[in-house]
Amino acid sequence: MNSTSTTQQQDLQNIKKLPILISLIIGAFFSILNETLLNIALPKLEVALEVSASTLQWLATGYMLVVGVLIPVSALLVQWFTTRQMFLGAMVLFTVGTFLCGIAPNFEILLIGRLLQASGAGLMLPVMMNTILVLYPPETRGAAMGTIGLVIMFAPAIGPTLSGLILQFADWRWLFFLVLPFAIGSIVVSFIFLKNVTTVTKPRVDVLSILLSTLGFGGIVFGFSSAGKADTTWASTEVYVPLIVGGVSLLLFVIRQLRSKEPMLDFRVFKFSMFTLTTIMLIIAMMTMFSTMLLLPFLMQGVFLMTTFAAGLVLLPGGLLNGLISPVTGKLFDKFGPRALVIPGSTLLVIIMWLFTRIDLQTTTTILVLLHVLLMVAIAMIMMPMQTNGLNQLPQRMYPHGTAVLNTLQQIAGAIGVALFISIMTSGQQSYFMSLTAEPTPAQIAEGLLSGIHRAFVIGLVFAVIALVLSLFTKRTKAPKEQFAASNSPS
Repeated sequence: MNSTSTTQQQDLQNIKKLPILISLIIGAFFSILNETLLNIALPKLEVALEVSASTLQWLATGYMLVVGVLIPVSALLVQWFTTRQMFLGAMVLFTVGTFLCGIAPNFEILLIGRLLQASGAGLMLPVMMNTILVLYPPETRGAAMGTIGLVIMFAPAIGPTLSGLILQFADWRWLFFLVLPFAIGSIVVSFIFLKNVTTVTKPRVDVLSILLSTLGFGGIVFGFSSAGKADTTWASTEVYVPLIVGGVSLLLFVIRQLRSKEPMLDFRVFKFSMFTLTTIMLIIAMMTMFSTMLLLPFLMQGVFLMTTFAAGLVLLPGGLLNGLISPVTGKLFDKFGPRALVIPGSTLLVIIMWLFTRIDLQTTTTILVLLHVLLMVAIAMIMMPMQTNGLNQLPQRMYPHGTAVLNTLQQIAGAIGVALFISIMTSGQQSYFMSLTAEPTPAQIAEGLLSGIHRAFVIGLVFAVIALVLSLFTKRTKAPKEQFAASNSPS
């Protein structure tokens, strides 16, 4: 180990980890909460801002697009700026965006505010993951990553319920005004407690790579997000043109990175077998999870005629439990390794997805709550243990690249999941209506929607089976020997 690395290890020994972890969690929680907080308010915004549903969709599409573009660039940025600079900069962007959204007099200002919020979120997640990897040695990293998992899963889960509750009693602007003091508080806490834990190396800035990355990841996220809209098909120019441009740009980007001595995003992380397996598993888990998080609201509101708030309440127990058990699965990972969690979790996922395909008009609300709770338990047993195991195999210099790759591909998996399952559901619904000889009755409309949802759940089941097969190849990884030679002191 060279003198610089030795000095850095000694510095890390003297850092109190808990205050840093808390400051990261506060900021991340509200930025991730914000992703799902607005979805349920779209019908009210359509009336308040006097814009169409397809125009409003940009509030969600634009958010995903900015996050998808920024995360790959974060691998470069974390080597140019300190931990404090990155995190505080991200939180300031998010806070300014939140304020703009709250006071927005029209759709255009609201969209600008959302894009600023997305800029903060896109920079924050990789910084948080990279900081955890640097601060915690592999033998105690599972518990820390489990705590992060609590935030990543818990925040979006309570978003729709919290949003529904706020909208029952207040104007849509309060969705932003209530977040604002917490965002400002996070900046203050981070300013006091957050320390620099990464080394600034300032590698060469490759402008062409940044351009190709933006076109590549941005084009793919935009294309699939557009395919998920109700008024588009896979043959629409706004779907296939961005996908083609994105695909070609991404291919050129990967080739350029593999040939570069100082890649912006180092795809050599895929030389590590468990990291590659982790990436595939996380994409499948994300798409399976999206299939249910997307389809269940359609099922509850379109088939069982629940209110938006009631549908949010049905999803709340699963989201809460997922968040609460993530730290537990992290500690179990540290003790028993990934196989003890990932294989049972994947098995449970297959069973639950099969049960989802058996849902009919007689299914009770209690059954829906139970199935969603078990689904969230299965996801918690798979995602953070796999992510921790895959990242543990990487050398420390590749942490920014590994976290950027995983976070980027999860965003793309989310966009693909939305588009894929919406199109499958719509196709199944149309097939059902074509089999009718007369205009569908309200009961038949519900049956048609249920038929489409069943088709989508079947595809979700296929993904779950693939995940189970892959889980059997999971092995516990070990970090390179030169890392963490000295044990970090407890917080």
